[in-house]
Amino acid sequence: MLIKKPDTIKSSEITSESVYQQRRLFMKGVAATLAVSPLSALAAYELESEAPRYLGPDWMRSALNDAKKNAAFSTQEKLAPYSNIITHNNFYEFGLSKQDPSRRAQGFKTDPWSVAIEGEAAKTGVFALEDLLSPYQMEERIYRLRCVEAWSMVIPWIGIPLADMLKRFEPNSKAKYVEFTTLYAPEQMPGQKGVFSTLDWPYVEALRIDEAMNPLAFMATGLYGQAMPPQNGAPFRLVVPWKYGFKSIKSIVKIRFTEEMPITTWNSSAPKEYGFYANVNPGVDHPRWTQKTERRLPSSLFSPNIIDTQPFNGYGDEVAHLYSGMDLRKWF
Repeated sequence: MLIKKPDTIKSSEITSESVYQQRRLFMKGVAATLAVSPLSALAAYELESEAPRYLGPDWMRSALNDAKKNAAFSTQEKLAPYSNIITHNNFYEFGLSKQDPSRRAQGFKTDPWSVAIEGEAAKTGVFALEDLLSPYQMEERIYRLRCVEAWSMVIPWIGIPLADMLKRFEPNSKAKYVEFTTLYAPEQMPGQKGVFSTLDWPYVEALRIDEAMNPLAFMATGLYGQAMPPQNGAPFRLVVPWKYGFKSIKSIVKIRFTEEMPITTWNSSAPKEYGFYANVNPGVDHPRWTQKTERRLPSSLFSPNIIDTQPFNGYGDEVAHLYSGMDLRKWF
Protein backbone atom coordinates (compact mmCIF):
# COMPACT_ATOMS: atom_id res chain seq x y z
CA MET A 1 0.00 0.00 0.00
CA LEU A 2 1.27 3.46 -0.90
CA ILE A 3 1.22 5.72 2.15
CA LYS A 4 1.31 9.48 1.59
CA LYS A 5 2.22 12.19 4.05
CA PRO A 6 -0.82 14.30 5.09
CA ASP A 7 0.53 17.50 3.55
CA THR A 8 0.74 15.92 0.10
CA ILE A 9 -2.78 14.48 -0.08
CA LYS A 10 -4.92 16.38 -2.59
CA SER A 11 -8.61 17.03 -2.01
CA SER A 12 -9.39 15.38 -5.37
CA GLU A 13 -7.92 12.10 -4.13
CA ILE A 14 -10.40 11.68 -1.29
CA THR A 15 -12.90 9.39 -3.06
CA SER A 16 -15.90 11.76 -3.24
CA GLU A 17 -17.21 15.03 -1.92
CA SER A 18 -19.62 13.38 0.52
CA VAL A 19 -16.89 11.17 1.96
CA TYR A 20 -14.59 14.21 2.15
CA GLN A 21 -17.19 16.15 4.12
CA GLN A 22 -17.87 13.23 6.46
CA ARG A 23 -14.19 12.62 7.11
CA ARG A 24 -13.57 16.29 7.88
CA LEU A 25 -16.37 16.39 10.41
CA PHE A 26 -15.33 13.04 11.86
CA MET A 27 -11.58 13.66 12.06
CA LYS A 28 -11.74 17.24 13.33
CA GLY A 29 -14.85 16.93 15.44
CA VAL A 30 -14.15 13.48 16.90
CA ALA A 31 -10.54 12.33 16.67
CA ALA A 32 -9.09 15.73 17.59
CA THR A 33 -11.42 16.61 20.45
CA LEU A 34 -12.99 13.27 21.44
CA ALA A 35 -16.04 15.32 22.32
CA VAL A 36 -18.44 14.06 19.64
CA SER A 37 -19.31 10.49 18.81
CA PRO A 38 -18.86 9.21 15.22
CA LEU A 39 -22.60 8.78 14.85
CA SER A 40 -23.38 12.35 15.87
CA ALA A 41 -20.69 13.76 13.60
CA LEU A 42 -22.04 11.85 10.62
CA ALA A 43 -25.59 12.77 11.54
CA ALA A 44 -24.62 16.44 11.54
CA TYR A 45 -23.43 16.03 7.98
CA GLU A 46 -26.54 14.14 6.92
CA LEU A 47 -28.73 16.95 8.22
CA GLU A 48 -27.10 19.40 5.80
CA SER A 49 -26.62 17.10 2.83
CA GLU A 50 -29.07 19.19 0.78
CA ALA A 51 -27.16 22.44 1.31
CA PRO A 52 -26.27 24.19 -1.97
CA ARG A 53 -22.77 23.65 -3.38
CA TYR A 54 -20.73 26.15 -5.36
CA LEU A 55 -18.48 24.85 -8.11
CA GLY A 56 -16.98 28.00 -9.65
CA PRO A 57 -15.46 28.13 -13.15
CA ASP A 58 -13.53 25.17 -14.54
CA TRP A 59 -10.11 26.67 -13.79
CA MET A 60 -11.14 27.32 -10.18
CA ARG A 61 -12.40 23.79 -9.67
CA SER A 62 -9.11 22.41 -10.97
CA ALA A 63 -7.09 24.63 -8.62
CA LEU A 64 -9.28 23.75 -5.63
CA ASN A 65 -9.01 20.03 -6.38
CA ASP A 66 -5.22 20.33 -6.30
CA ALA A 67 -5.19 22.13 -2.95
CA LYS A 68 -3.01 20.70 -0.18
CA LYS A 69 -3.85 20.67 3.50
CA ASN A 70 -1.61 22.92 5.58
CA ALA A 71 -1.68 21.45 9.08
CA ALA A 72 0.89 23.95 10.36
CA PHE A 73 -1.62 26.78 9.88
CA SER A 74 -4.74 24.90 10.99
CA THR A 75 -6.61 24.53 14.25
CA GLN A 76 -7.82 21.11 15.36
CA GLU A 77 -11.10 22.49 16.71
CA LYS A 78 -14.46 21.24 15.51
CA LEU A 79 -15.57 22.75 12.22
CA ALA A 80 -18.69 24.85 11.96
CA PRO A 81 -21.33 23.04 9.92
CA TYR A 82 -21.36 24.05 6.28
CA SER A 83 -24.97 25.22 6.64
CA ASN A 84 -23.99 27.68 9.40
CA ILE A 85 -21.13 29.09 7.36
CA ILE A 86 -23.24 29.80 4.28
CA THR A 87 -26.32 31.17 6.06
CA HIS A 88 -24.89 33.24 8.93
CA ASN A 89 -23.01 36.15 7.37
CA ASN A 90 -22.41 39.85 7.64
CA PHE A 91 -22.25 41.07 4.05
CA TYR A 92 -24.14 44.35 4.13
CA GLU A 93 -23.91 44.73 0.38
CA PHE A 94 -26.72 42.15 0.31
CA GLY A 95 -28.69 43.22 3.38
CA LEU A 96 -28.59 43.76 7.13
CA SER A 97 -29.71 40.40 8.50
CA LYS A 98 -27.43 37.38 8.77
CA GLN A 99 -29.62 35.46 6.31
CA ASP A 100 -29.91 38.19 3.66
CA PRO A 101 -26.66 37.30 1.84
CA SER A 102 -27.64 33.63 1.38
CA ARG A 103 -31.01 34.72 -0.02
CA ARG A 104 -29.94 37.67 -2.15
CA ALA A 105 -26.48 36.77 -3.46
CA GLN A 106 -27.35 33.68 -5.47
CA GLY A 107 -27.38 35.53 -8.80
CA PHE A 108 -24.14 37.38 -8.05
CA LYS A 109 -21.84 37.22 -11.10
CA THR A 110 -18.27 36.31 -10.19
CA ASP A 111 -16.89 35.08 -13.52
CA PRO A 112 -15.12 36.73 -15.25
CA TRP A 113 -13.48 38.67 -12.41
CA SER A 114 -10.53 41.06 -12.42
CA VAL A 115 -8.48 42.76 -9.72
CA ALA A 116 -6.69 46.11 -10.08
CA ILE A 117 -3.25 46.45 -8.44
CA GLU A 118 -2.36 50.08 -7.77
CA GLY A 119 -0.09 52.38 -5.81
CA GLU A 120 3.43 52.09 -4.46
CA ALA A 121 4.65 49.02 -6.33
CA ALA A 122 6.83 48.27 -9.31
CA LYS A 123 4.24 46.12 -11.03
CA THR A 124 0.68 47.40 -11.28
CA GLY A 125 -2.26 46.89 -13.61
CA VAL A 126 -5.52 44.99 -13.95
CA PHE A 127 -5.30 41.22 -13.72
CA ALA A 128 -7.83 38.50 -14.45
CA LEU A 129 -8.37 36.50 -11.29
CA GLU A 130 -7.21 33.31 -12.99
CA ASP A 131 -3.91 34.96 -13.96
CA LEU A 132 -3.55 36.43 -10.49
CA LEU A 133 -3.84 33.03 -8.81
CA SER A 134 -2.33 30.68 -11.39
CA PRO A 135 1.32 30.88 -10.16
CA TYR A 136 0.37 29.41 -6.78
CA GLN A 137 -0.82 26.07 -5.50
CA MET A 138 -3.82 26.52 -3.27
CA GLU A 139 -3.86 25.17 0.27
CA GLU A 140 -6.46 24.48 2.90
CA ARG A 141 -6.20 26.21 6.28
CA ILE A 142 -8.64 25.80 9.15
CA TYR A 143 -8.96 29.11 10.98
CA ARG A 144 -11.06 30.50 13.78
CA LEU A 145 -13.24 33.44 12.70
CA ARG A 146 -14.24 35.87 15.48
CA CYS A 147 -16.86 38.51 14.68
CA VAL A 148 -16.83 41.84 16.51
CA GLU A 149 -20.45 41.00 17.44
CA ALA A 150 -19.05 38.25 19.74
CA TRP A 151 -19.93 35.15 17.73
CA SER A 152 -17.38 32.84 16.14
CA MET A 153 -16.90 29.85 13.84
CA VAL A 154 -14.16 27.47 12.74
CA ILE A 155 -13.90 27.43 8.93
CA PRO A 156 -11.85 25.33 6.48
CA TRP A 157 -10.73 27.93 3.92
CA ILE A 158 -8.90 27.26 0.66
CA GLY A 159 -6.65 29.89 -0.91
CA ILE A 160 -3.14 31.30 -1.01
CA PRO A 161 -0.90 33.21 1.43
CA LEU A 162 -1.43 36.95 0.98
CA ALA A 163 2.30 37.65 1.26
CA ASP A 164 3.12 35.39 -1.70
CA MET A 165 0.75 37.33 -3.92
CA LEU A 166 1.80 40.80 -2.73
CA LYS A 167 5.52 40.13 -3.20
CA ARG A 168 4.86 39.44 -6.86
CA PHE A 169 4.04 43.14 -7.37
CA GLU A 170 7.24 44.37 -5.71
CA PRO A 171 5.92 47.02 -3.29
CA ASN A 172 8.45 49.81 -2.80
CA SER A 173 9.75 51.46 0.37
CA LYS A 174 6.78 53.88 0.47
CA ALA A 175 4.29 51.02 0.74
CA LYS A 176 3.37 51.17 4.44
CA TYR A 177 -0.21 49.90 4.07
CA VAL A 178 -2.26 47.68 1.78
CA GLU A 179 -5.80 48.82 0.98
CA PHE A 180 -8.53 46.48 -0.31
CA THR A 181 -11.78 47.48 -2.03
CA THR A 182 -14.95 45.45 -2.59
CA LEU A 183 -16.92 45.49 -5.84
CA TYR A 184 -19.40 48.34 -6.21
CA ALA A 185 -22.38 46.98 -8.19
CA PRO A 186 -25.73 48.24 -6.86
CA GLU A 187 -27.57 46.37 -9.60
CA GLN A 188 -26.28 43.11 -8.12
CA MET A 189 -25.83 44.15 -4.49
CA PRO A 190 -29.13 45.57 -3.22
CA GLY A 191 -27.64 46.76 0.05
CA GLN A 192 -25.55 49.33 -1.85
CA LYS A 193 -28.51 51.28 -3.18
CA GLY A 194 -31.43 53.29 -1.91
CA VAL A 195 -32.11 55.44 1.12
CA PHE A 196 -31.59 52.48 3.45
CA SER A 197 -27.99 51.94 2.38
CA THR A 198 -26.03 51.76 5.62
CA LEU A 199 -22.45 52.62 4.68
CA ASP A 200 -20.43 54.62 2.19
CA TRP A 201 -19.71 52.27 -0.71
CA PRO A 202 -17.62 50.63 -1.94
CA TYR A 203 -16.44 48.85 1.18
CA VAL A 204 -12.76 49.50 1.99
CA GLU A 205 -10.42 47.77 4.44
CA ALA A 206 -6.67 47.89 4.98
CA LEU A 207 -3.73 46.34 6.77
CA ARG A 208 -0.32 47.63 7.69
CA ILE A 209 2.22 46.15 5.28
CA ASP A 210 3.86 43.97 7.96
CA GLU A 211 0.44 42.61 8.92
CA ALA A 212 -0.29 41.81 5.29
CA MET A 213 3.05 40.01 4.98
CA ASN A 214 2.46 37.89 8.09
CA PRO A 215 2.25 34.19 7.17
CA LEU A 216 -1.26 33.89 8.67
CA ALA A 217 -2.82 36.47 6.32
CA PHE A 218 -4.68 34.57 3.61
CA MET A 219 -6.56 35.20 0.38
CA ALA A 220 -9.40 32.69 0.21
CA THR A 221 -11.15 31.45 -2.92
CA GLY A 222 -13.06 28.55 -1.39
CA LEU A 223 -14.25 26.77 1.73
CA TYR A 224 -15.20 23.22 2.64
CA GLY A 225 -13.33 21.99 -0.45
CA GLN A 226 -15.32 24.02 -2.98
CA ALA A 227 -15.43 27.45 -4.59
CA MET A 228 -16.34 30.37 -2.35
CA PRO A 229 -20.12 30.84 -2.04
CA PRO A 230 -21.27 34.29 -3.18
CA GLN A 231 -22.64 35.12 0.27
CA ASN A 232 -19.23 34.42 1.81
CA GLY A 233 -17.28 36.75 -0.48
CA ALA A 234 -16.88 35.02 -3.83
CA PRO A 235 -14.71 34.78 -5.71
CA PHE A 236 -11.82 36.29 -3.74
CA ARG A 237 -11.68 37.52 -0.16
CA LEU A 238 -9.25 38.32 2.63
CA VAL A 239 -9.00 36.21 5.80
CA VAL A 240 -7.11 37.71 8.76
CA PRO A 241 -7.80 35.30 11.62
CA TRP A 242 -6.36 37.34 14.51
CA LYS A 243 -8.63 40.31 13.75
CA TYR A 244 -12.38 40.79 14.02
CA GLY A 245 -14.24 39.54 10.99
CA PHE A 246 -15.05 42.93 9.45
CA LYS A 247 -11.37 43.27 8.52
CA SER A 248 -11.63 40.20 6.28
CA ILE A 249 -13.07 42.06 3.31
CA LYS A 250 -15.07 40.16 0.68
CA SER A 251 -15.36 40.16 -3.15
CA ILE A 252 -12.19 42.20 -3.70
CA VAL A 253 -11.67 44.11 -6.96
CA LYS A 254 -8.79 46.44 -6.02
CA ILE A 255 -5.59 46.19 -3.98
CA ARG A 256 -3.60 49.41 -3.48
CA PHE A 257 -0.24 49.97 -1.78
CA THR A 258 -0.21 53.29 0.11
CA GLU A 259 2.14 55.39 2.20
CA GLU A 260 -0.61 56.86 4.40
CA MET A 261 -3.06 54.92 6.56
CA PRO A 262 -6.17 54.42 4.39
CA ILE A 263 -9.62 55.54 5.47
CA THR A 264 -11.53 52.31 6.04
CA THR A 265 -15.29 51.86 5.97
CA TRP A 266 -16.29 50.84 9.49
CA ASN A 267 -13.58 52.88 11.18
CA SER A 268 -14.75 56.04 9.42
CA SER A 269 -18.43 55.23 10.00
CA ALA A 270 -18.14 54.54 13.76
CA PRO A 271 -14.58 55.21 14.95
CA LYS A 272 -15.41 54.72 18.64
CA GLU A 273 -16.75 51.24 17.94
CA TYR A 274 -14.52 49.89 15.15
CA GLY A 275 -10.81 50.59 15.36
CA PHE A 276 -8.47 50.47 12.41
CA TYR A 277 -6.48 47.56 13.82
CA ALA A 278 -9.46 45.55 15.13
CA ASN A 279 -7.30 42.92 16.79
CA VAL A 280 -9.36 40.46 18.82
CA ASN A 281 -8.90 41.68 22.40
CA PRO A 282 -10.97 40.41 25.34
CA GLY A 283 -9.55 43.29 27.41
CA VAL A 284 -11.20 45.97 25.27
CA ASP A 285 -14.99 45.75 25.20
CA HIS A 286 -17.14 47.08 22.41
CA PRO A 287 -19.07 50.12 23.70
CA ARG A 288 -22.30 48.06 23.60
CA TRP A 289 -21.18 44.56 24.62
CA THR A 290 -18.39 42.57 26.20
CA GLN A 291 -15.60 41.01 24.18
CA LYS A 292 -14.50 38.71 27.00
CA THR A 293 -16.57 35.79 25.72
CA GLU A 294 -18.01 34.65 22.39
CA ARG A 295 -20.80 32.43 21.10
CA ARG A 296 -19.20 29.64 19.09
CA LEU A 297 -21.54 28.48 16.34
CA PRO A 298 -23.47 26.26 16.26
CA SER A 299 -25.17 27.60 19.38
CA SER A 300 -28.77 28.10 20.42
CA LEU A 301 -30.89 29.67 23.12
CA PHE A 302 -31.40 26.33 24.85
CA SER A 303 -27.93 24.96 24.09
CA PRO A 304 -25.57 27.93 24.24
CA ASN A 305 -21.94 27.39 23.33
CA ILE A 306 -20.19 30.25 25.13
CA ILE A 307 -16.39 30.21 25.33
CA ASP A 308 -13.73 32.62 26.55
CA THR A 309 -12.21 34.88 23.91
CA GLN A 310 -8.44 34.65 23.47
CA PRO A 311 -6.16 37.63 22.74
CA PHE A 312 -5.52 37.84 19.01
CA ASN A 313 -8.15 35.08 18.66
CA GLY A 314 -5.58 32.57 19.89
CA TYR A 315 -2.91 33.52 17.34
CA GLY A 316 -0.79 35.63 19.67
CA ASP A 317 2.36 33.55 19.24
CA GLU A 318 2.32 34.36 15.53
CA VAL A 319 1.30 38.03 15.57
CA ALA A 320 1.78 39.70 18.98
CA HIS A 321 5.25 40.91 17.97
CA LEU A 322 3.64 43.11 15.28
CA TYR A 323 2.25 45.35 18.02
CA SER A 324 5.18 45.50 20.41
CA GLY A 325 5.16 48.82 22.25
CA MET A 326 1.69 49.80 21.03
CA ASP A 327 -1.12 50.72 23.40
CA LEU A 328 -3.77 48.27 22.21
CA ARG A 329 -6.50 50.10 24.10
CA LYS A 330 -5.77 53.21 22.07
CA TRP A 331 -4.98 51.38 18.84
CA PHE A 332 -7.89 48.96 19.13
